[in-house]
Amino acid sequence: MADFAPTGRQVRLARGDQELVVVEAGGGIRSYTAGGRPVIDGYGEGEMSSGGRGQILAPWPNRLGDGRFDWGGRSWPQPLSEPEHQNAIHGLVRWARWRVTEEEGDRAQLEYRLLPRSGWPWALDLAVTYLLHDSGLDVQASATYLGAPDGTGDAGKSCPFGLGWHPYLAAFGGVVDDTVLRLPAATAYRADERGLPVERYDVGGTEVDFRAGRRIGAARLDTAFTDLARDASGRAVVELTPAAGGPPGVRMWMDGAYTHIMVFSGDTLDDPARRRGGLAIEPMTCAPNALRSGDGLLTLERGQTVAATWGIEPFKFS
Repeated sequence: MADFAPTGRQVRLARGDQELVVVEAGGGIRSYTAGGRPVIDGYGEGEMSSGGRGQILAPWPNRLGDGRFDWGGRSWPQPLSEPEHQNAIHGLVRWARWRVTEEEGDRAQLEYRLLPRSGWPWALDLAVTYLLHDSGLDVQASATYLGAPDGTGDAGKSCPFGLGWHPYLAAFGGVVDDTVLRLPAATAYRADERGLPVERYDVGGTEVDFRAGRRIGAARLDTAFTDLARDASGRAVVELTPAAGGPPGVRMWMDGAYTHIMVFSGDTLDDPARRRGGLAIEPMTCAPNALRSGDGLLTLERGQTVAATWGIEPFKFS
């Protein structure tokens, strides 16, 4: 679109046969291709992000039951952004306008200052750097706790925090059924009808054990995982390959800051045409509902910064 894009400024990066577009709206990823093939199931320049596509999830990822949590002896209510299940979902920054603070041919940085608001008194500086290199894409994110307003009391001494991402990796053959998933997670979460975790369980012998790699088939996935096996560099690596042969596949990795992964096969997306067309692999620093359960929740002291990195290597397994 020549004059207007719903996601604001389009920042286009390129290196070799790779092209990445990131946007002001939420600071997220709109599209990523390599060799002319889609690496992620993104969205068009004239569209809004649907189903969380490519978005940054902060200061909490996934769901917060009842849109309320306790911290510092007080209760903090959040807008019910998933009202059908009485949840607040995916944080407070995914529709905000981020600032582009650096832009080169293969690198861009975007920043956003989350100021205190009703229900969230903690100020945070958030930044994300996108870097294309010969092997793929690196996504480096950080959050720094700045402080809280006078009168916040004990609650302002530290800030509860969680970070996540919501990229959909493009399915082979146009549907996730024909994709082989290898996911190095030993533990999964069983969720209730609202999508909130109720218990952990060992994936061994279950339909969500993808550690050895297998075809997704008809499996409906909206599942959180943890206890991630890591390589010698400390990275947890997820691999997608086509069941019927073809391109080598795609590898997605995440560093040790990301302790959980959400996998979503898109069966409940509002647009039927987008369902099961991509597999959301969502790195998270904590479990769903962590603001209430504390499962993996980070605590930032004033002036403290937390950093986390994930990346994608498309069609270039070594």
